[in-house]
Amino acid sequence: MFAHNKRLQYTVRVSECNPALANLMLEQFGGPQGELAAAMRYFTQALAEDDPGRKDMLLDIATEELSHLEVIGTIVGMLNKGGKGKLAEGAEEQAQMFRELQGAGNDSHVTQVLYGGGPALTNSGGQLWTAGYIDSIGEPTADLRSNIAAEARAKIIYERLINVTADAGVREALGFLMTREIAHQQSFEKALYAIEPNFPPGKLPGKPEFANMYVNTSQGEGDMRGPWNSDDNFQFVSDREKMLAMDGGSGLPEVGMTDQQRSVLTQMAQRTRSNPSINPETGADLGRSGGQPQGTRH
Repeated sequence: MFAHNKRLQYTVRVSECNPALANLMLEQFGGPQGELAAAMRYFTQALAEDDPGRKDMLLDIATEELSHLEVIGTIVGMLNKGGKGKLAEGAEEQAQMFRELQGAGNDSHVTQVLYGGGPALTNSGGQLWTAGYIDSIGEPTADLRSNIAAEARAKIIYERLINVTADAGVREALGFLMTREIAHQQSFEKALYAIEPNFPPGKLPGKPEFANMYVNTSQGEGDMRGPWNSDDNFQFVSDREKMLAMDGGSGLPEVGMTDQQRSVLTQMAQRTRSNPSINPETGADLGRSGGQPQGTRH
């Protein structure tokens, strides 16, 4: 069960109303890297987790992410306070109010009008939140790696939001949220490496002859060698012929069919085959004028 405490995890202080900034903040409220997505990702993983330690960790972090959702949503609501009152009470002429809601790169008119200035479950571009943001697959070693990446992406978004505001109170709150992403990333890494072995993900081993092979499919200027494709770590394949039919077969598709299936397929192929010896007149040909390329006019 959940119980709500009315005190925020971090005190939010906003120095002035700013609907445009509020709209950008929605990225971390209802965006793919936002707090709701994080909470739902970790909460659903926790419900399916059989390891008691990871289950407890995931529930702790999922619940904290909900508190972060409350913090970022509170910031959005406070930044929208001025516009919300004007919009609700019609305190200005319509044209002036619209200019304020849509001026100087401010796209907050959509969220202001549709949601009354409250935090909407959308990203900063108005895209509705979707459960498609959650990419859990039910394998701890894969999900933990995805969680680590999710926390890293969220940290970057917070950095970018900090860079677009001079409001000291907002910057402090965003800095706190950003820092908690670092803490969560460390917890997920510790949990991942506490699983031995943790690579490759899953149970089945890879085919030995392919598991440590690097295939240099993009060749030309800019080719580089490093630890990601070094001879110490990988078998480096640059010969294009060796990239084909690596199984030792023909490299051509094969399918098993019954005689009846093969007969019907042959019949269809004969009926739909092209005749390479003819040059049929087309609608494009009919549209040409005086033998000139299509679109030419005299």
